[in-house]
Amino acid sequence: MVEVNGYGGGRGLAIERTVWAAAGYAHLYIDTRGQGAGWGSGGDTPDPVGSTPATPGFMTRGITDPADYYYRRVFTDAARACDAARSLPGVDADRVIFAGASQGGGIALAVAGLVPDLAGVMADVPFLCHFERSLDLSSEFPYAEVVQYLAVFRGERERTLDTLSYFDGVNHAKRAQAPTLMSVALMDFVCPPSTGYAAFNWYGGHAAPDVRKEMAVYPYNGHEGGQAHQTTRQLEFVQSLVG
Repeated sequence: MVEVNGYGGGRGLAIERTVWAAAGYAHLYIDTRGQGAGWGSGGDTPDPVGSTPATPGFMTRGITDPADYYYRRVFTDAARACDAARSLPGVDADRVIFAGASQGGGIALAVAGLVPDLAGVMADVPFLCHFERSLDLSSEFPYAEVVQYLAVFRGERERTLDTLSYFDGVNHAKRAQAPTLMSVALMDFVCPPSTGYAAFNWYGGHAAPDVRKEMAVYPYNGHEGGQAHQTTRQLEFVQSLVG
């Protein structure tokens, strides 16, 4: 199991990440570079690469060019983490699953499109999906970082959306081939549920239209999603894939 954190968080302490190990799986939990000071117990992986002027946070760092955008480095890190997991002693390289929630869910969808031979992907209440709709619907951060940026750089909307299109979970989901379990919460104002559904509906559409995909829906929850209830469902899903 390879897992990545939500926006602003870090890998924290080892005692916080015990569910998958307790269930008998090797578990590699990775930092998102440069993050870890927003909530939780911290992260410790810097992002040494500079960026063009940005609003506070990470969403607009390097946003004027896809080659310089912050999430290009993050998605590369996540794909390489799968390679790192496969190199560990005792790991079956054919049974690697990638998981994440919120930002981690968006990263998981990117990995699904970038790494063709995963055993499974789990993306909960995914961030980084259907940017054009998300920027129009959500007044919450982190999408609001991009809104603030465009409020200052008034002529940059087209170029900004062009950059973001390279990192949109919907576009990466189209190339996915691994079975997936996703979730949305219908009262989620941070990551609007319709944007998660967009990624789900397109998942495997170009590469594996008959791929197994399941969606868990939490009608009365916000961005917290299913929490432990979803973890229970994930354990069942993973067991059905790899035992």
